[in-house]
Amino acid sequence: MAKKLFTFSRTFLQGLSFRDKKRDDETSALLPKTGNPNVQGSPLYPTREETGCHRKEKGQWCFGQSSHHHLDSLSRCVKYLTLVWNLAFSIVGLVILAVGIWGLSDKESLANEQITHLGSDPMLFFVLAGLAASAMSLLGCTGALIENTCLLKCFSAGIITFVVLETVGGIILFSLRNQIKASLQNSLMVAVQRYQDDLDLQFIMDEIQTGLQCCGVESYLDWKTNLYFNCSSPGVQACGVPASCCLDPRENGTIPNSQCGFGALALEEFVAQSTIYLGGCVPQLSRWLNNNAGAIASYFVFLILIEVGSLLLATKLLAGIAFATAQDDSRGEGTFWPFSSYQGQRGFYS
Repeated sequence: MAKKLFTFSRTFLQGLSFRDKKRDDETSALLPKTGNPNVQGSPLYPTREETGCHRKEKGQWCFGQSSHHHLDSLSRCVKYLTLVWNLAFSIVGLVILAVGIWGLSDKESLANEQITHLGSDPMLFFVLAGLAASAMSLLGCTGALIENTCLLKCFSAGIITFVVLETVGGIILFSLRNQIKASLQNSLMVAVQRYQDDLDLQFIMDEIQTGLQCCGVESYLDWKTNLYFNCSSPGVQACGVPASCCLDPRENGTIPNSQCGFGALALEEFVAQSTIYLGGCVPQLSRWLNNNAGAIASYFVFLILIEVGSLLLATKLLAGIAFATAQDDSRGEGTFWPFSSYQGQRGFYS
């Protein structure tokens, strides 16, 4: 009897051992081969570099990075502030871009016969400025929205580049102000001589003379160099100046009078001063710059502060994302399996 009981017990224990061994063999192919299955880098627990935007494979970019980060309250506020901030400047940049494109298309500057003069078109400046502003702002806006560190870093690098270029440009303009003044004189003289031939130059010259209340480059006599306004010209504009030189270019204050400057060059200076401005635009521009130097400097500083503010917001958001990512790594988040222990995995398969 005792012998039969011993034989039955040994058979039962062998059966249990065989069942455990079989179960272990079935799950061993699915379990990590390392000593610690919770170690980052195992098949079930790949590292963030293997699953995030830092993959080493050729052709992989960081735009597939997960946007789910456990940001703290401050970083979340910075995120939405950065989003709204850049969205506003994106709209402004797109408006400037639209104005530039409208100006080019309205003047048919993109036509085949005018495309060679596109580089000298003032509207091209609006296109380039609007394109740069909208592109950079949209980059920062998108990076903040999806919490993408690569986009935010590119945005920060672009802002730093703009700040450096603007600062260097301001220093160059100040140091070369005399040469710039001479170049401006030459450019305005070209605008005077080609006033009727180039609508862009005509528009710019009229705006300068109206805004600064001046006439010509150094004086109103500069209009004698214009082929149509020269007193030897056979046309009706002979010995005249543009209507933008007139003290009152509107007849009775309501109706524009395009002939208010006709014959002004033939008058004595004492008589002409009651009809047109006698002073040139370059001296008037120099006086305007001297009187408004403080306002110009304030505007330049304000622009730099806006860009530095955008840079600080992006930097703070990057720091918040990095801190949240470190916390996720410490808690073992960002992996494919929701288990953190070998025992949990064995319970799942058993």
